Amino acid sequence: MFEAARQSIISPRDKQMTNNIQMLVLDIESTQKLSEQMLPKLFPKETNRKLSKRQVSGSIKAIAKFFISKSADFALFAMLYKLLIHYISQLKQAEQKIREQAALLDVATDAIFVKNIQNQILFWNKSAEVLYGWKVEEAVGKDALALLYEDLPLPESALLTVIKNGSWQGELKQVQKNGEEILVESRWTLVRDEFGQPQSILIVNTEITQKKQLEAELLRSQRLECIGTLAGGIAHDLNNVLAPILLAVPLLQMKLSDPQSEHLLKMLENNVKRGANLVRQILSFARGVEGRQTTVKINSLLTEVEDIITGTFSKSIACHTHISDNLWHVQGNATQLHQVLMNLVVNARDAMPDGGIMTISAENIVIDEHYAKMHIDAQVGCYVAISIADTGIGIPQTIQERIFEPFFTTKEVGKGTGLGLSTALGIIKKHGGFVNLYSEVNKGTQFQIYLPSSTKVEIDPPFLELKPLIGNGELILVVDDEAAIRDLTKSSLETYNYRVLTASDGVEAVAIYAQHQQEISVVLLDMMMPWMDGAIAIRTLQKINSRVKIIAMSGLLSNQNIAESAGTGVKAFLSKPCTARELLQAIAS
Repeated sequence: MFEAARQSIISPRDKQMTNNIQMLVLDIESTQKLSEQMLPKLFPKETNRKLSKRQVSGSIKAIAKFFISKSADFALFAMLYKLLIHYISQLKQAEQKIREQAALLDVATDAIFVKNIQNQILFWNKSAEVLYGWKVEEAVGKDALALLYEDLPLPESALLTVIKNGSWQGELKQVQKNGEEILVESRWTLVRDEFGQPQSILIVNTEITQKKQLEAELLRSQRLECIGTLAGGIAHDLNNVLAPILLAVPLLQMKLSDPQSEHLLKMLENNVKRGANLVRQILSFARGVEGRQTTVKINSLLTEVEDIITGTFSKSIACHTHISDNLWHVQGNATQLHQVLMNLVVNARDAMPDGGIMTISAENIVIDEHYAKMHIDAQVGCYVAISIADTGIGIPQTIQERIFEPFFTTKEVGKGTGLGLSTALGIIKKHGGFVNLYSEVNKGTQFQIYLPSSTKVEIDPPFLELKPLIGNGELILVVDDEAAIRDLTKSSLETYNYRVLTASDGVEAVAIYAQHQQEISVVLLDMMMPWMDGAIAIRTLQKINSRVKIIAMSGLLSNQNIAESAGTGVKAFLSKPCTARELLQAIAS
Protein backbone atom coordinates (compact mmCIF):
# COMPACT_ATOMS: atom_id res chain seq x y z
CA MET A 1 0.00 0.00 0.00
CA PHE A 2 2.73 2.38 0.92
CA GLU A 3 4.65 1.59 -2.27
CA ALA A 4 1.55 2.36 -4.40
CA ALA A 5 1.08 5.66 -2.62
CA ARG A 6 4.75 6.44 -3.09
CA GLN A 7 4.60 5.69 -6.82
CA SER A 8 1.54 7.98 -7.24
CA ILE A 9 3.17 11.08 -5.82
CA ILE A 10 6.77 11.02 -7.08
CA SER A 11 8.11 12.16 -10.42
CA PRO A 12 10.28 10.09 -12.81
CA ARG A 13 13.32 12.02 -11.63
CA ASP A 14 12.42 11.14 -8.06
CA LYS A 15 12.27 7.44 -8.94
CA GLN A 16 16.01 7.54 -9.50
CA MET A 17 16.35 8.42 -5.85
CA THR A 18 15.94 4.80 -4.78
CA ASN A 19 16.87 5.51 -1.23
CA ASN A 20 14.38 8.39 -0.81
CA ILE A 21 10.64 9.04 -0.96
CA GLN A 22 9.38 12.59 -1.71
CA MET A 23 6.94 13.91 0.89
CA LEU A 24 4.24 16.46 -0.19
CA VAL A 25 3.26 19.07 2.39
CA LEU A 26 0.48 21.62 1.71
CA ASP A 27 1.64 25.22 1.78
CA ILE A 28 -0.89 26.30 4.36
CA GLU A 29 -0.29 27.71 7.76
CA SER A 30 -1.11 24.58 9.77
CA THR A 31 1.13 22.26 7.78
CA GLN A 32 3.89 24.83 7.67
CA LYS A 33 3.90 24.68 11.46
CA LEU A 34 3.85 20.91 11.27
CA SER A 35 6.84 20.73 8.96
CA GLU A 36 8.82 23.35 10.79
CA GLN A 37 8.20 22.19 14.36
CA MET A 38 7.13 18.55 14.44
CA LEU A 39 9.01 17.00 11.52
CA PRO A 40 12.54 18.01 12.58
CA LYS A 41 11.93 16.15 15.81
CA LEU A 42 10.49 13.14 14.01
CA PHE A 43 13.01 13.11 11.14
CA PRO A 44 16.12 15.05 12.23
CA LYS A 45 18.29 13.59 9.46
CA GLU A 46 15.91 14.27 6.60
CA THR A 47 14.59 17.80 7.14
CA ASN A 48 17.75 19.57 6.04
CA ARG A 49 17.88 17.95 2.61
CA LYS A 50 17.49 19.91 -0.63
CA LEU A 51 13.87 20.93 -1.47
CA SER A 52 12.03 20.31 -4.77
CA LYS A 53 8.64 21.80 -5.79
CA ARG A 54 5.76 20.65 -7.93
CA GLN A 55 2.44 22.30 -8.93
CA VAL A 56 -0.54 19.97 -8.81
CA SER A 57 -4.01 20.33 -10.37
CA GLY A 58 -6.44 23.03 -9.23
CA SER A 59 -5.42 25.91 -7.06
CA ILE A 60 -3.56 23.86 -4.44
CA LYS A 61 0.20 24.32 -4.38
CA ALA A 62 2.21 21.38 -3.10
CA ILE A 63 5.81 21.76 -1.98
CA ALA A 64 8.21 18.97 -1.16
CA LYS A 65 9.53 20.14 2.17
CA PHE A 66 11.80 17.20 3.08
CA PHE A 67 12.92 13.69 2.18
CA ILE A 68 12.34 10.57 4.22
CA SER A 69 14.65 7.59 3.89
CA LYS A 70 13.37 4.03 3.62
CA SER A 71 14.73 3.41 7.02
CA ALA A 72 12.27 5.89 8.55
CA ASP A 73 9.20 4.93 10.47
CA PHE A 74 6.79 4.14 7.62
CA ALA A 75 3.83 3.97 9.97
CA LEU A 76 4.45 7.57 10.95
CA PHE A 77 4.85 8.52 7.30
CA ALA A 78 1.52 6.91 6.44
CA MET A 79 -0.11 8.87 9.24
CA LEU A 80 1.34 12.11 7.90
CA TYR A 81 0.26 11.23 4.38
CA LYS A 82 -3.34 10.66 5.53
CA LEU A 83 -3.17 13.97 7.37
CA LEU A 84 -2.15 15.73 4.17
CA ILE A 85 -4.95 14.09 2.19
CA HIS A 86 -7.38 15.28 4.86
CA TYR A 87 -6.05 18.83 4.55
CA ILE A 88 -6.41 18.69 0.76
CA SER A 89 -10.00 17.47 1.08
CA GLN A 90 -10.85 20.22 3.56
CA LEU A 91 -9.33 22.87 1.33
CA LYS A 92 -11.29 21.66 -1.69
CA GLN A 93 -14.48 21.67 0.35
CA ALA A 94 -13.74 25.21 1.49
CA GLU A 95 -13.14 26.29 -2.10
CA GLN A 96 -16.43 24.68 -3.17
CA LYS A 97 -18.26 26.41 -0.35
CA ILE A 98 -16.80 29.77 -1.40
CA ARG A 99 -17.90 29.15 -4.99
CA GLU A 100 -21.44 28.27 -3.83
CA GLN A 101 -21.63 31.38 -1.64
CA ALA A 102 -20.42 33.54 -4.52
CA ALA A 103 -23.11 32.01 -6.75
CA LEU A 104 -25.75 32.83 -4.13
CA LEU A 105 -24.53 36.42 -4.00
CA ASP A 106 -24.83 36.61 -7.78
CA VAL A 107 -28.51 35.62 -7.75
CA ALA A 108 -29.37 38.10 -4.97
CA THR A 109 -31.59 40.97 -6.12
CA ASP A 110 -29.63 43.51 -4.07
CA ALA A 111 -26.40 45.02 -5.31
CA ILE A 112 -23.63 43.47 -3.20
CA PHE A 113 -19.96 44.34 -3.27
CA VAL A 114 -16.93 44.22 -1.00
CA LYS A 115 -14.27 46.89 -0.66
CA ASN A 116 -11.17 47.08 1.48
CA ILE A 117 -10.40 49.81 3.99
CA GLN A 118 -8.69 51.78 1.22
CA ASN A 119 -12.04 51.77 -0.71
CA GLN A 120 -10.71 49.43 -3.40
CA ILE A 121 -13.49 47.15 -4.74
CA LEU A 122 -12.72 43.44 -4.21
CA PHE A 123 -16.02 41.77 -5.11
CA TRP A 124 -18.92 42.84 -7.38
CA ASN A 125 -22.05 40.71 -7.88
CA LYS A 126 -24.39 40.48 -10.89
CA SER A 127 -27.04 42.76 -9.37
CA ALA A 128 -24.39 45.43 -8.86
CA GLU A 129 -23.64 45.17 -12.58
CA VAL A 130 -27.34 45.66 -13.37
CA LEU A 131 -27.85 48.55 -10.94
CA TYR A 132 -24.73 50.57 -11.69
CA GLY A 133 -23.94 49.51 -15.25
CA TRP A 134 -20.31 48.61 -14.50
CA LYS A 135 -19.21 45.06 -15.38
CA VAL A 136 -17.27 43.10 -12.77
CA GLU A 137 -14.00 43.48 -14.68
CA GLU A 138 -14.60 47.25 -14.85
CA ALA A 139 -15.42 47.63 -11.15
CA VAL A 140 -13.02 45.30 -9.32
CA GLY A 141 -9.87 47.13 -8.35
CA LYS A 142 -11.42 50.58 -8.76
CA ASP A 143 -11.91 53.17 -6.01
CA ALA A 144 -15.53 52.87 -4.82
CA LEU A 145 -15.78 56.55 -3.89
CA ALA A 146 -14.64 57.73 -7.31
CA LEU A 147 -16.81 55.18 -9.13
CA LEU A 148 -20.14 55.63 -7.33
CA TYR A 149 -20.29 59.05 -5.69
CA GLU A 150 -20.32 62.72 -6.58
CA ASP A 151 -20.79 64.00 -3.02
CA LEU A 152 -18.25 62.43 -0.65
CA PRO A 153 -19.00 63.69 2.90
CA LEU A 154 -21.71 61.12 3.69
CA PRO A 155 -19.93 57.95 2.38
CA GLU A 156 -16.71 59.04 4.11
CA SER A 157 -18.66 59.53 7.34
CA ALA A 158 -20.24 56.08 6.88
CA LEU A 159 -16.75 54.56 6.51
CA LEU A 160 -15.61 56.04 9.82
CA THR A 161 -18.80 54.85 11.53
CA VAL A 162 -18.54 51.27 10.27
CA ILE A 163 -14.89 51.01 11.36
CA LYS A 164 -15.82 52.30 14.80
CA ASN A 165 -19.12 50.45 15.37
CA GLY A 166 -18.87 47.48 13.01
CA SER A 167 -21.94 48.42 10.96
CA TRP A 168 -23.76 51.34 9.34
CA GLN A 169 -27.14 51.77 7.64
CA GLY A 170 -28.62 54.72 5.78
CA GLU A 171 -29.61 56.27 2.46
CA LEU A 172 -27.00 57.31 -0.10
CA LYS A 173 -27.13 59.16 -3.39
CA GLN A 174 -25.03 57.31 -5.97
CA VAL A 175 -24.27 57.66 -9.66
CA GLN A 176 -24.67 55.03 -12.36
CA LYS A 177 -22.30 54.52 -15.27
CA ASN A 178 -24.56 56.59 -17.55
CA GLY A 179 -24.51 59.52 -15.12
CA GLU A 180 -28.02 58.96 -13.71
CA GLU A 181 -28.38 59.71 -10.02
CA ILE A 182 -30.06 57.05 -7.90
CA LEU A 183 -30.97 56.67 -4.24
CA VAL A 184 -30.08 53.46 -2.38
CA GLU A 185 -30.73 52.06 1.06
CA SER A 186 -27.26 50.90 2.08
CA ARG A 187 -26.16 48.40 4.77
CA TRP A 188 -22.46 48.21 5.62
CA THR A 189 -20.85 45.42 7.69
CA LEU A 190 -17.21 45.39 8.79
CA VAL A 191 -15.17 42.21 8.15
CA ARG A 192 -12.12 41.64 10.39
CA ASP A 193 -9.07 39.47 9.83
CA GLU A 194 -7.86 36.64 12.10
CA PHE A 195 -6.14 39.14 14.32
CA GLY A 196 -9.29 41.28 14.78
CA GLN A 197 -8.13 44.12 12.56
CA PRO A 198 -10.50 45.78 10.03
CA GLN A 199 -9.94 44.07 6.70
CA SER A 200 -12.87 44.85 4.38
CA ILE A 201 -16.48 46.07 4.25
CA LEU A 202 -19.44 44.10 2.92
CA ILE A 203 -21.99 46.48 1.36
CA VAL A 204 -25.58 45.58 0.41
CA ASN A 205 -27.49 48.25 -1.54
CA THR A 206 -31.21 48.32 -2.41
CA GLU A 207 -32.38 50.91 -4.93
CA ILE A 208 -35.23 53.02 -3.52
CA THR A 209 -35.36 55.80 -6.13
CA GLN A 210 -38.85 54.91 -7.37
CA LYS A 211 -40.07 54.21 -3.84
CA LYS A 212 -39.00 57.68 -2.72
CA GLN A 213 -40.61 59.23 -5.78
CA LEU A 214 -43.91 57.49 -4.99
CA GLU A 215 -43.69 58.62 -1.37
CA ALA A 216 -43.06 62.18 -2.52
CA GLU A 217 -46.00 61.94 -4.92
CA LEU A 218 -48.23 60.66 -2.12
CA LEU A 219 -47.18 63.55 0.11
CA ARG A 220 -47.89 65.99 -2.72
CA SER A 221 -51.32 64.43 -3.20
CA GLN A 222 -52.04 64.72 0.51
CA ARG A 223 -50.94 68.35 0.50
CA LEU A 224 -53.11 69.03 -2.54
CA GLU A 225 -56.04 67.38 -0.77
CA CYS A 226 -55.51 69.67 2.22
CA ILE A 227 -55.17 72.66 -0.09
CA GLY A 228 -58.34 71.59 -1.87
CA THR A 229 -60.28 71.44 1.38
CA LEU A 230 -58.94 74.83 2.43
CA ALA A 231 -59.56 76.30 -1.03
CA GLY A 232 -63.11 74.98 -0.97
CA GLY A 233 -63.91 76.83 2.23
CA ILE A 234 -62.26 80.02 1.01
CA ALA A 235 -64.01 79.77 -2.36
CA HIS A 236 -67.41 79.34 -0.75
CA ASP A 237 -66.91 82.39 1.45
CA LEU A 238 -65.41 84.48 -1.35
CA ASN A 239 -68.20 83.60 -3.77
CA ASN A 240 -70.75 84.59 -1.15
CA VAL A 241 -69.00 87.97 -0.98
CA LEU A 242 -69.01 88.38 -4.77
CA ALA A 243 -72.58 87.16 -5.35
CA PRO A 244 -74.47 90.17 -3.93
CA ILE A 245 -72.16 92.58 -5.79
CA LEU A 246 -72.88 90.88 -9.10
CA LEU A 247 -76.61 90.87 -8.41
CA ALA A 248 -76.56 94.53 -7.41
CA VAL A 249 -74.92 95.74 -10.65
CA PRO A 250 -77.99 95.41 -12.95
CA LEU A 251 -80.20 97.03 -10.31
CA LEU A 252 -77.86 100.00 -10.16
CA GLN A 253 -77.64 100.14 -13.95
CA MET A 254 -81.41 100.66 -14.08
CA LYS A 255 -81.20 103.60 -11.70
CA LEU A 256 -77.94 105.17 -12.91
CA SER A 257 -78.09 105.78 -16.63
CA ASP A 258 -75.40 108.45 -17.07
CA PRO A 259 -72.32 107.32 -19.08
CA GLN A 260 -69.87 107.69 -16.21
CA SER A 261 -71.98 105.52 -13.89
CA GLU A 262 -72.53 102.92 -16.60
CA HIS A 263 -68.78 102.78 -17.23
CA LEU A 264 -68.00 102.31 -13.53
CA LEU A 265 -70.71 99.68 -13.09
CA LYS A 266 -69.51 97.77 -16.14
CA MET A 267 -65.96 97.83 -14.76
CA LEU A 268 -67.29 96.61 -11.40
CA GLU A 269 -69.21 93.76 -13.06
CA ASN A 270 -66.19 92.66 -15.12
CA ASN A 271 -63.91 92.58 -12.09
CA VAL A 272 -66.41 90.61 -10.02
CA LYS A 273 -66.67 88.07 -12.86
CA ARG A 274 -62.90 87.95 -13.06
CA GLY A 275 -62.69 87.23 -9.34
CA ALA A 276 -65.31 84.50 -9.66
CA ASN A 277 -63.43 82.91 -12.56
CA LEU A 278 -60.21 83.01 -10.56
CA VAL A 279 -61.90 81.17 -7.70
CA ARG A 280 -63.19 78.54 -10.13
CA GLN A 281 -59.69 78.04 -11.52
CA ILE A 282 -58.23 77.60 -8.04
CA LEU A 283 -60.88 74.99 -7.25
CA SER A 284 -60.34 73.21 -10.55
CA PHE A 285 -56.60 72.82 -9.96
CA ALA A 286 -56.72 72.15 -6.22
CA ARG A 287 -59.59 69.66 -6.22
CA GLY A 288 -59.23 68.19 -9.69
CA VAL A 289 -62.67 69.27 -10.89
CA GLU A 290 -62.49 68.14 -14.49
CA GLY A 291 -65.94 68.68 -15.91
CA ARG A 292 -67.39 66.75 -18.82
CA GLN A 293 -66.17 65.99 -22.32
CA THR A 294 -67.51 68.78 -24.47
CA THR A 295 -66.79 70.62 -27.68
CA VAL A 296 -64.07 73.04 -26.61
CA LYS A 297 -63.45 76.41 -28.23
CA ILE A 298 -59.69 76.75 -28.24
CA ASN A 299 -59.84 80.46 -29.04
CA SER A 300 -61.89 81.03 -25.87
CA LEU A 301 -59.36 79.10 -23.78
CA LEU A 302 -56.49 81.08 -25.26
CA THR A 303 -58.30 84.34 -24.53
CA GLU A 304 -58.71 83.30 -20.88
CA VAL A 305 -55.03 82.40 -20.66
CA GLU A 306 -54.06 85.72 -22.22
CA ASP A 307 -56.17 87.56 -19.64
CA ILE A 308 -54.40 85.72 -16.82
CA ILE A 309 -50.99 86.53 -18.31
CA THR A 310 -51.88 90.19 -18.68
CA GLY A 311 -53.33 90.43 -15.18
CA THR A 312 -50.82 88.41 -13.16
CA PHE A 313 -47.48 88.12 -14.98
CA SER A 314 -44.71 90.68 -14.66
CA LYS A 315 -45.06 93.74 -16.86
CA SER A 316 -41.57 92.98 -18.17
CA ILE A 317 -43.09 90.09 -20.14
CA ALA A 318 -44.94 91.12 -23.29
CA CYS A 319 -47.60 88.72 -24.57
CA HIS A 320 -48.35 88.57 -28.30
CA THR A 321 -51.20 86.45 -29.68
CA HIS A 322 -51.86 85.31 -33.24
CA ILE A 323 -55.06 83.26 -33.38
CA SER A 324 -56.53 82.35 -36.76
CA ASP A 325 -60.09 83.26 -37.61
CA ASN A 326 -62.60 80.39 -37.69
CA LEU A 327 -60.36 78.21 -35.54
CA TRP A 328 -61.68 74.65 -35.38
CA HIS A 329 -63.05 73.24 -32.13
CA VAL A 330 -61.74 70.14 -30.34
CA GLN A 331 -63.58 67.47 -28.38
CA GLY A 332 -62.21 67.22 -24.88
CA ASN A 333 -62.03 68.42 -21.32
CA ALA A 334 -61.82 72.21 -21.09
CA THR A 335 -60.36 72.20 -17.58
CA GLN A 336 -57.59 69.79 -18.49
CA LEU A 337 -56.70 71.68 -21.67
CA HIS A 338 -56.69 74.91 -19.68
CA GLN A 339 -54.26 73.23 -17.26
CA VAL A 340 -51.96 72.27 -20.15
CA LEU A 341 -51.87 75.82 -21.48
CA MET A 342 -51.27 77.29 -18.02
CA ASN A 343 -48.39 74.86 -17.37
CA LEU A 344 -46.72 75.91 -20.61
CA VAL A 345 -47.15 79.66 -20.13
CA VAL A 346 -45.93 79.47 -16.52
CA ASN A 347 -42.83 77.58 -17.71
CA ALA A 348 -42.32 80.23 -20.38
CA ARG A 349 -42.59 82.95 -17.74
CA ASP A 350 -40.05 81.21 -15.49
CA ALA A 351 -37.66 80.94 -18.45
CA MET A 352 -37.63 84.75 -18.72
CA PRO A 353 -36.68 86.03 -15.24
CA ASP A 354 -35.47 89.31 -16.71
CA GLY A 355 -38.45 89.74 -19.03
CA GLY A 356 -39.00 88.95 -22.67
CA ILE A 357 -41.65 88.18 -25.25
CA MET A 358 -44.20 85.37 -25.02
CA THR A 359 -45.97 84.50 -28.25
CA ILE A 360 -49.18 82.45 -28.35
CA SER A 361 -50.54 81.39 -31.72
CA ALA A 362 -53.11 78.92 -33.02
CA GLU A 363 -54.08 77.77 -36.49
CA ASN A 364 -55.86 74.98 -38.35
CA ILE A 365 -53.62 72.45 -40.11
CA VAL A 366 -54.11 69.25 -42.07
CA ILE A 367 -51.59 66.47 -41.46
CA ASP A 368 -50.83 64.31 -44.50
CA GLU A 369 -49.28 60.85 -44.70
CA HIS A 370 -45.77 62.23 -45.17
CA TYR A 371 -45.92 64.25 -41.92
CA ALA A 372 -47.66 61.43 -40.06
CA LYS A 373 -44.75 59.10 -40.85
CA MET A 374 -42.34 61.59 -39.30
CA HIS A 375 -44.14 61.64 -35.93
CA ILE A 376 -45.17 58.41 -34.24
CA ASP A 377 -48.22 59.94 -32.50
CA ALA A 378 -49.56 61.83 -35.52
CA GLN A 379 -52.47 60.60 -37.61
CA VAL A 380 -53.66 61.78 -40.98
CA GLY A 381 -56.41 64.35 -40.45
CA CYS A 382 -57.36 67.83 -39.25
CA TYR A 383 -55.67 69.35 -36.21
CA VAL A 384 -55.64 72.57 -34.24
CA ALA A 385 -51.99 73.58 -33.75
CA ILE A 386 -51.22 75.73 -30.70
CA SER A 387 -47.79 77.29 -30.26
CA ILE A 388 -46.39 78.83 -27.07
CA ALA A 389 -42.96 80.42 -27.54
CA ASP A 390 -40.66 82.48 -25.34
CA THR A 391 -37.39 84.34 -25.67
CA GLY A 392 -35.96 82.85 -22.48
CA ILE A 393 -32.91 80.87 -21.45
CA GLY A 394 -33.77 77.82 -23.55
CA ILE A 395 -33.40 74.11 -22.80
CA PRO A 396 -30.03 72.36 -23.34
CA GLN A 397 -30.04 69.64 -25.98
CA THR A 398 -28.75 67.11 -23.44
CA ILE A 399 -31.92 67.24 -21.32
CA GLN A 400 -34.61 67.92 -23.93
CA GLU A 401 -35.50 64.21 -24.08
CA ARG A 402 -36.05 64.13 -20.31
CA ILE A 403 -38.22 67.18 -19.71
CA PHE A 404 -41.45 65.16 -20.00
CA GLU A 405 -40.28 62.60 -17.42
CA PRO A 406 -42.19 62.65 -14.10
CA PHE A 407 -40.32 64.48 -11.33
CA PHE A 408 -37.64 65.78 -13.69
CA THR A 409 -37.12 69.49 -13.14
CA THR A 410 -34.39 72.06 -13.66
CA LYS A 411 -35.96 74.47 -11.18
CA GLU A 412 -34.68 75.10 -7.68
CA VAL A 413 -36.01 73.06 -4.77
CA GLY A 414 -39.43 74.37 -3.81
CA LYS A 415 -40.06 76.05 -7.16
CA GLY A 416 -41.16 73.05 -9.18
CA THR A 417 -42.45 69.51 -8.71
CA GLY A 418 -41.31 68.09 -12.03
CA LEU A 419 -44.89 67.02 -12.77
CA GLY A 420 -46.11 69.93 -14.91
CA LEU A 421 -44.85 68.85 -18.33
CA SER A 422 -45.39 65.13 -17.70
CA THR A 423 -49.00 65.87 -16.72
CA ALA A 424 -49.44 68.12 -19.75
CA LEU A 425 -48.11 65.42 -22.08
CA GLY A 426 -50.45 62.84 -20.55
CA ILE A 427 -53.47 65.12 -21.05
CA ILE A 428 -52.51 65.89 -24.66
CA LYS A 429 -52.09 62.20 -25.48
CA LYS A 430 -55.40 61.45 -23.78
CA HIS A 431 -56.98 63.89 -26.24
CA GLY A 432 -55.33 62.10 -29.17
CA GLY A 433 -52.74 64.81 -29.71
CA PHE A 434 -48.97 65.16 -29.61
CA VAL A 435 -46.28 67.74 -28.80
CA ASN A 436 -43.22 69.07 -30.62
CA LEU A 437 -40.40 70.93 -28.90
CA TYR A 438 -37.81 73.29 -30.34
CA SER A 439 -35.33 75.09 -28.11
CA GLU A 440 -31.97 76.83 -28.27
CA VAL A 441 -29.94 77.90 -25.26
CA ASN A 442 -30.10 81.67 -24.66
CA LYS A 443 -32.53 82.09 -27.58
CA GLY A 444 -35.81 80.60 -26.40
CA THR A 445 -38.20 77.66 -26.47
CA GLN A 446 -41.28 76.79 -28.50
CA PHE A 447 -43.85 74.13 -27.63
CA GLN A 448 -46.25 73.11 -30.39
CA ILE A 449 -49.40 71.26 -29.33
CA TYR A 450 -51.45 69.39 -31.92
CA LEU A 451 -55.04 68.47 -31.00
CA PRO A 452 -57.38 66.63 -33.40
CA SER A 453 -60.29 68.84 -34.42
CA SER A 454 -63.84 67.93 -33.48
CA THR A 455 -66.39 66.82 -36.06
CA LYS A 456 -69.18 68.06 -33.81
CA VAL A 457 -70.63 71.50 -34.46
CA GLU A 458 -71.52 73.55 -31.41
CA ILE A 459 -74.29 76.09 -31.80
CA ASP A 460 -74.19 78.95 -29.35
CA PRO A 461 -77.51 79.50 -27.59
CA PRO A 462 -79.29 82.60 -28.84
CA PHE A 463 -78.87 85.71 -26.73
CA LEU A 464 -81.96 86.30 -24.66
CA GLU A 465 -82.89 89.84 -23.81
CA LEU A 466 -84.01 90.56 -20.26
CA LYS A 467 -87.42 91.82 -21.33
CA PRO A 468 -88.82 88.40 -22.37
CA LEU A 469 -87.64 86.99 -19.00
CA ILE A 470 -89.96 89.19 -16.97
CA GLY A 471 -92.13 87.08 -14.68
CA ASN A 472 -95.88 86.92 -14.32
CA GLY A 473 -96.09 87.27 -10.57
CA GLU A 474 -94.84 83.73 -9.80
CA LEU A 475 -93.84 83.10 -6.19
CA ILE A 476 -90.17 82.15 -5.64
CA LEU A 477 -88.76 80.82 -2.36
CA VAL A 478 -85.15 82.00 -1.91
CA VAL A 479 -83.16 79.99 0.67
CA ASP A 480 -79.67 81.21 1.65
CA ASP A 481 -77.89 81.74 4.95
CA GLU A 482 -76.17 84.90 3.64
CA ALA A 483 -78.45 87.89 4.27
CA ALA A 484 -76.88 90.04 1.53
CA ILE A 485 -77.47 87.34 -1.09
CA ARG A 486 -81.06 86.81 0.07
CA ASP A 487 -81.87 90.51 -0.03
CA LEU A 488 -80.29 91.24 -3.42
CA THR A 489 -81.75 88.11 -4.99
CA LYS A 490 -85.16 89.15 -3.68
CA SER A 491 -84.71 92.69 -5.08
CA SER A 492 -83.58 91.39 -8.48
CA LEU A 493 -86.52 89.01 -8.82
CA GLU A 494 -89.05 91.59 -7.68
CA THR A 495 -87.65 94.02 -10.24
CA TYR A 496 -88.58 91.52 -12.95
CA ASN A 497 -92.13 90.95 -11.65
CA TYR A 498 -91.62 87.94 -9.38
CA ARG A 499 -92.96 87.59 -5.83
CA VAL A 500 -90.40 86.35 -3.31
CA LEU A 501 -90.34 84.57 0.05
CA THR A 502 -87.01 84.15 1.87
CA ALA A 503 -85.59 81.64 4.36
CA SER A 504 -82.21 81.68 6.12
CA ASP A 505 -81.74 77.91 6.45
CA GLY A 506 -83.19 74.56 5.42
CA VAL A 507 -85.43 74.16 8.45
CA GLU A 508 -87.13 77.51 7.85
CA ALA A 509 -87.40 76.73 4.13
CA VAL A 510 -89.23 73.45 4.80
CA ALA A 511 -91.65 75.20 7.17
CA ILE A 512 -92.42 77.99 4.67
CA TYR A 513 -92.81 75.57 1.78
CA ALA A 514 -95.18 73.38 3.78
CA GLN A 515 -97.46 76.43 4.24
CA HIS A 516 -97.26 77.78 0.67
CA GLN A 517 -96.52 74.73 -1.49
CA GLN A 518 -99.55 75.37 -3.70
CA GLU A 519 -98.32 78.88 -4.51
CA ILE A 520 -94.53 78.44 -4.74
CA SER A 521 -93.39 77.87 -8.33
CA VAL A 522 -89.63 77.44 -7.76
CA VAL A 523 -87.34 77.01 -4.76
CA LEU A 524 -83.96 78.73 -5.15
CA LEU A 525 -81.79 76.83 -2.65
CA ASP A 526 -78.19 77.24 -1.44
CA MET A 527 -76.41 73.89 -1.02
CA MET A 528 -74.23 74.89 1.96
CA MET A 529 -76.17 76.05 4.99
CA PRO A 530 -76.09 75.43 8.76
CA TRP A 531 -78.58 73.20 10.60
CA MET A 532 -79.93 71.55 7.47
CA ASP A 533 -77.78 71.59 4.34
CA GLY A 534 -79.08 71.73 0.79
CA ALA A 535 -79.06 68.00 0.06
CA ILE A 536 -81.17 67.17 3.14
CA ALA A 537 -83.47 70.12 2.47
CA ILE A 538 -84.05 68.92 -1.12
CA ARG A 539 -85.00 65.41 0.00
CA THR A 540 -87.30 66.84 2.71
CA LEU A 541 -89.06 69.15 0.23
CA GLN A 542 -89.50 66.22 -2.17
CA LYS A 543 -91.24 64.26 0.58
CA ILE A 544 -93.70 67.13 0.94
CA ASN A 545 -94.14 67.47 -2.83
CA SER A 546 -92.46 65.02 -5.20
CA ARG A 547 -92.95 67.47 -8.09
CA VAL A 548 -91.26 70.44 -6.42
CA LYS A 549 -89.06 72.49 -8.78
CA ILE A 550 -85.67 73.34 -7.28
CA ILE A 551 -82.76 75.43 -8.54
CA ALA A 552 -79.64 74.61 -6.52
CA MET A 553 -76.92 77.21 -5.94
CA SER A 554 -73.39 76.91 -4.56
CA GLY A 555 -69.98 78.50 -4.62
CA LEU A 556 -68.48 75.00 -5.02
CA LEU A 557 -68.70 73.23 -8.37
CA SER A 558 -68.45 69.87 -6.60
CA ASN A 559 -71.92 70.44 -5.11
CA GLN A 560 -73.44 70.21 -8.58
CA ASN A 561 -73.15 66.42 -8.52
CA ILE A 562 -74.67 66.33 -5.03
CA ALA A 563 -77.59 68.47 -6.16
CA GLU A 564 -78.18 66.44 -9.32
CA SER A 565 -78.04 63.16 -7.41
CA ALA A 566 -80.78 64.38 -5.07
CA GLY A 567 -83.45 63.65 -7.65
CA THR A 568 -85.35 64.86 -10.68
CA GLY A 569 -86.75 67.75 -8.66
CA VAL A 570 -83.50 69.68 -9.19
CA LYS A 571 -84.13 71.49 -12.47
CA ALA A 572 -80.89 73.48 -12.68
CA PHE A 573 -77.66 74.35 -10.91
CA LEU A 574 -76.28 77.88 -10.62
CA SER A 575 -72.68 78.52 -9.67
CA LYS A 576 -72.17 81.49 -7.36
CA PRO A 577 -71.76 84.29 -8.12
CA CYS A 578 -74.25 84.46 -10.99
CA THR A 579 -75.66 87.38 -12.92
CA ALA A 580 -79.29 88.45 -12.82
CA ARG A 581 -79.62 87.28 -16.43
CA GLU A 582 -78.36 83.78 -15.54
CA LEU A 583 -80.76 83.67 -12.59
CA LEU A 584 -83.74 84.74 -14.70
CA GLN A 585 -82.84 82.28 -17.46
CA ALA A 586 -82.70 79.41 -14.97
CA ILE A 587 -86.15 80.30 -13.59
CA ALA A 588 -87.66 80.81 -17.04
CA SER A 589 -86.38 77.48 -18.30
